[in-house]
Amino acid sequence: MAAPLAWGAALVFALLASIVAAVVVGPAGLAPADVWQSLLAHLGIGSSSLPPLQDAIVWELRMPRVLAAAAVGAGLALCGGVMQALTRNPLADPYLLGLSSGASVGAVVVLVLGLGLVLPVAAFAGALAALAATLGLARAAGGLSPTTTVLAGIAVSAVFGAVTSLVIFWSATTDSYREILNWLLGSLAGADWSSVALAGGALVVVGGPLLLTGRTLDAFTFGDAAAAALGVHVARTRILLLVATALLTGALVAVSGAIGFVGLILPHAVRLVAGSGHRALLPLSALAGAVFLVWVDTGARTLFDPRELPVGILTALVGGPVFAVLLIRARRAA
Repeated sequence: MAAPLAWGAALVFALLASIVAAVVVGPAGLAPADVWQSLLAHLGIGSSSLPPLQDAIVWELRMPRVLAAAAVGAGLALCGGVMQALTRNPLADPYLLGLSSGASVGAVVVLVLGLGLVLPVAAFAGALAALAATLGLARAAGGLSPTTTVLAGIAVSAVFGAVTSLVIFWSATTDSYREILNWLLGSLAGADWSSVALAGGALVVVGGPLLLTGRTLDAFTFGDAAAAALGVHVARTRILLLVATALLTGALVAVSGAIGFVGLILPHAVRLVAGSGHRALLPLSALAGAVFLVWVDTGARTLFDPRELPVGILTALVGGPVFAVLLIRARRAA
């Protein structure tokens, strides 16, 4: 099994190369040198000789979308790794607490009302409402044990999903229906620098501390009793990590919509090559998630040009078979 540092270095290089390549890909006829020239010029290093249109394509159109994809992919994969450890459930993902369903309610309501400008705020508020409902239900049902929390999340997700369907059925018109469907399937088509600031800021502020919880999550994998014996305050730590994960997921969903499979398959894939220790698993999953979503979003943007697919469709088409292969490999290895 290769050293985690070697995998980390390889993934960092792959991420940087992927960002440049993803900005180049498209009908505008750009070269990697053009991307670097525009990037350095906007950072105050040198000047750009690109025509204004090509410079705008690089800096205003493609670069924020690619960086938002990288931040969303990294955050979802990180949250997936944390959730799988906290719940001791290999099928857990960042949406386990009903966050995507809650965010969908907020997003659909503002889209139906024609208030798309406040969509990120509404989606984030909906995700927080779902979190509060899940934690409240779990406490009322006997505490924040992994099983109770998962079941509460399923119940809340079902209720919020029903509310979303009701709003769409009752109020959506032809004009708003396509917008709603695009958001529900996950899309980065409207990403701009404010999207990068929201997703990237949440990744740094919330995701950064989560990356440092590897030892604690290793303790949780042996059960609550073992974690307590190792000095972990189980109840307090679990709720802090659940809230942090939910906050990060809510911010990411507000930018991209509900993109599935990233938080589920990437931690599993990383475990196969780098082991299950969370001090390595979390940062490597984040890097792998960033690379993965950059390329999947690039495919969603270019494969069916001039049409663009919601990125959530491609993550499901790629993620489903990949997850099946991972399950088969894990079974054979056992």
